[in-house]
Amino acid sequence: MRLSAGTRREGSPWTGVWAVFFKEVADHLSSTRMRILEVLILLSAVGAVYAGARTLQQTVSEDPFLLLQVFTAAQDPLPSFVAFLSFFLPLAAIALGFDAINSEYNRNTLSRVLAQPIYRDALLWGKFLAGLATLALILLALFLLVVGLSLIFLGVPPNTEEVARALLFLLATLAYAGVWLGIALLFSVLFRSAATSALAAIAVWLFFALFWGIIAQLLAQAVSPYDPFRPESELRQAEALVAFSRVSPNTLYAEAIQVLLNPAVRSLGPVLITQLQGALLGSPLPLGQSLLLAWPQLTGLIALTLLLFALTYVLFQRREVRA
Repeated sequence: MRLSAGTRREGSPWTGVWAVFFKEVADHLSSTRMRILEVLILLSAVGAVYAGARTLQQTVSEDPFLLLQVFTAAQDPLPSFVAFLSFFLPLAAIALGFDAINSEYNRNTLSRVLAQPIYRDALLWGKFLAGLATLALILLALFLLVVGLSLIFLGVPPNTEEVARALLFLLATLAYAGVWLGIALLFSVLFRSAATSALAAIAVWLFFALFWGIIAQLLAQAVSPYDPFRPESELRQAEALVAFSRVSPNTLYAEAIQVLLNPAVRSLGPVLITQLQGALLGSPLPLGQSLLLAWPQLTGLIALTLLLFALTYVLFQRREVRA
């Protein structure tokens, strides 16, 4: 859509968002790479849930939060369901977004799309929302599968609080996927080559998954060195390590689901003995208190997603659309 003689635009900037959205969702759901990822995630999830449910049948069948333990229980050599999600979900989000914009450049279709009554805003929003909706569909299908398998294997229906915590876990997982979708979309604007964009996004994922923990530890030691003659220095170093670790979206997600899926968790980070006075260790926290504890991590993931999208938006507005 053309700009008027001044700086004001004609029509709504949202015109065409839903046309782009539905077209992209259809492309995602019918693409071969998405089907491959879906099969991998599905097989892994079924294996993890089956192993977790079998373990729980033999150990903690009297636990009041049995459904939540299905998400986190692991049986050697299979990891837990949340561990599988933490590994595969960033890859699925990157697969959906790494060529969202640069593929339009390479096919010489971007200028033709924008020649229609569609602003760049609508194109970018449509592609981002389509990727997020596709991930939400996958997560919802997996969630229902897990709940169904749990009912079959355990034979115990979940209570209201378990369902509420599981839905909040689903929301946190979608926010985590949104961060990686935002990173992939950002690189699809920065790089014209789809291969470069994919490699850059995977490099960021590997950096946070493998190396950020080591770097955070080195930074904490440099900022708050341990002094054996000052016991409080150890606490400061531990607090610095937690602060640096929370730069990673992986840490934010891990802490959020730890609180939501384990009602016995009462604090994140180092805790002093004096802070435990009067606390009933092992007793579950009410849902509201757990949500309050996980709120900074949840808002951090959502804010990071919005920040990445805003940066992508600014870069895309400044790009030359002609090939």
